[in-house]
Amino acid sequence: MSEDDQAGMPEPEASHSAQAPSLAHLKSATIREPGLDDRGSVFFAAIEMTRMPMILTDPRQPDNPIAFANRAFQDLTGYAESELVGRNCRFLQGPETSRETVAELRQAVAERRAIATEILNYKRDGSPFWNGIFIGPVFDEAGEIVYFFASQLDVTRRRVSEQAFRQAQKMEAIGQLTAGLAHDFNNLLQVVTGNLELARGSVTAERAQRQLANAAGAAERGAKLTKQLLSFARKARLEPRSLNLNALVLNLAEVAESTLGSTVSVRLDLTPRLPAVTLDRTNLEMALLNVLINARDAMPAGGTVTISTASVHLNGNARARNLPPGDYVALRVRDEGEGMPPHVAERATEPFFSTKGPGKGTGLGLAMAHGFVQQSRGRLEIESRPKTGTNPGGTTITMLFPAGPGAAAEEEPAEQRAILRRGDETVLVVEDSDDVRALAREYLESLGYQVLAARDGEEALDILGREARIDLLFSDIVMPGGVNGLILADRAQRMRPDLPVLLTTGYNEDLVAEGPSVPTMDVLGKPYRKAELADRIRAALDRGVKAMPAPGEPHHG
Repeated sequence: MSEDDQAGMPEPEASHSAQAPSLAHLKSATIREPGLDDRGSVFFAAIEMTRMPMILTDPRQPDNPIAFANRAFQDLTGYAESELVGRNCRFLQGPETSRETVAELRQAVAERRAIATEILNYKRDGSPFWNGIFIGPVFDEAGEIVYFFASQLDVTRRRVSEQAFRQAQKMEAIGQLTAGLAHDFNNLLQVVTGNLELARGSVTAERAQRQLANAAGAAERGAKLTKQLLSFARKARLEPRSLNLNALVLNLAEVAESTLGSTVSVRLDLTPRLPAVTLDRTNLEMALLNVLINARDAMPAGGTVTISTASVHLNGNARARNLPPGDYVALRVRDEGEGMPPHVAERATEPFFSTKGPGKGTGLGLAMAHGFVQQSRGRLEIESRPKTGTNPGGTTITMLFPAGPGAAAEEEPAEQRAILRRGDETVLVVEDSDDVRALAREYLESLGYQVLAARDGEEALDILGREARIDLLFSDIVMPGGVNGLILADRAQRMRPDLPVLLTTGYNEDLVAEGPSVPTMDVLGKPYRKAELADRIRAALDRGVKAMPAPGEPHHG
């Protein structure tokens, strides 16, 4: 094979396989009769019948052309023998072929030595495949080189699996990092948003109110950003319920049209009688809007975005998509934009990866959607074709969700409460952050509640053991020491079986995996507003669960 040719593979790290210890494998060969005219021998029959692709090239001719290609090589590449013989192997290379690997092959051929490597090649129909190749020189008895022999192997499946594994490891590491950052950031935001809310209630000057409102708006955007980070990390607290996907898309269509602008038209292609899906509505709407915004940005001159739904049954193809076999519902968004080359599409779901330029997005939209879909036991798929010349480009984002039994009617969203719900019960607040604990106390006392406070789980257990009346435990989940919020809730309810529990956290990793084990346990995400806390505290107390009274005292609650 010639300098440029070598039909073969990409990563140089595979080169060491040529030096692997072997007693039988030769790195070069010597023959007595260099001709290829006599093909009636058993060896030629074996070469033609083997399933391993093999070729010979002739370095004595200009450009080291192919002199022989067996049928397995023809099957691998899709070319007939007449289209192969006389051509240098470089015609199998394409736009994504590694130039470094080509240079390695070129150098090995020039030095007349063996090499084993992998390279991305392209078949006759244009489809890429990873080609595992071994090349070795063949000499005559005088020591002159007469051929290069090359055996091939399609290693695409292994390469894709390895790449998927590496990508999963990278995304998991990024997810762990972002989840931890988001948790700490949510604690800070709780203090910021809470004190801004209190300040706005005590300030009357119009200018000061406007400044506080601007600060509160920025804090709200920060809270939304952390929620996207947690969705990407698959550590957001989801509240799934049965949904009709078609109804949700129809309800969101008007919002989508106003969001995308006048240059983008929205087309709906909804399959009737879809099975229900069990999903968190808010996160699903956010994921769909993020995908639609990406579609809009991919069409700066305008165009059409198509939102479609379909029923999908996965059987033999389920494993390739890392999903269990069964019925799924597909939600697709297709645009007519510029499309993405493969190396961009591969990174499209990474957080903060964006091709939009400075000030035009955080790069979290697809990352959030990807994390939400995975946390919902589904799969997000990207198909993209870059626009080239007269060929139209475009991207299709598919979100696959497990189908549930039957169809589901959409519930009307509950009306927002205008009045803060109050009470006079005793609440034990457990929070390791001094600022957040002080804010929670101020919120609750302004609502009429009696408040006991603890810095950690151990102190809270001590208070539970000595205080007569505690009507509700309100605790952070992630706390230092050996007693976190989940352990505290479990021990507290052993001590007082009827004690309702409300937990709060910046991210709910443990609860995502297991969920509250007790029906009287609920979770409030940070940052929360005073009205949200008032509703959730009152709801926990009114659920019909009565706090354990002191001996001889009536029940409270």
